[in-house]
Amino acid sequence: MTRRTMSKRAAVVTVTTALALGTLGTVAATAGPQHDAKPSKKQIAALFDGWNAALQTGDPKKVANRYAPDAVLLPTVSNEIRTDRAEIVDYFEHFLPNKPVAKKVETYINVLDRNSAIDAGAYDITLTDPNTGKKRVVEARYTYEYEKRGGKWLIVNHHSSVMPEG
Repeated sequence: MTRRTMSKRAAVVTVTTALALGTLGTVAATAGPQHDAKPSKKQIAALFDGWNAALQTGDPKKVANRYAPDAVLLPTVSNEIRTDRAEIVDYFEHFLPNKPVAKKVETYINVLDRNSAIDAGAYDITLTDPNTGKKRVVEARYTYEYEKRGGKWLIVNHHSSVMPEG
């Protein structure tokens, strides 16, 4: 083999290697951190706002749509643990006539990974008696565990209880 042939072969190998590495770099860039990025705390906080807005519709099914089919709900004003959609809908059928409006008082968000997060803290829930119109505020603590399933963030675990010293 002549020097010129060896030089051309080396150039072809070098260009091929550079193209391959460039392609790998492109694949890594598109499949890497951007697609595996965790949601921001602000994005997770907005999930609560969506839940609260669903309460305002007065439609128990719209609220239940924010929960995964296998979600667990430990509700504020019921001793019964709800573990499926029908039970969650039932809870909200009885709760929503009180026109609940929740307002966060204190919140701690922990983004676990790109598909799961926890939002815990305290909120005030203003309830309106459907018969008298009288309002009362329930001070409660909460925990929402969220999972992204099929591209949609859903509540998989929701615990809410009245403050013990309230």
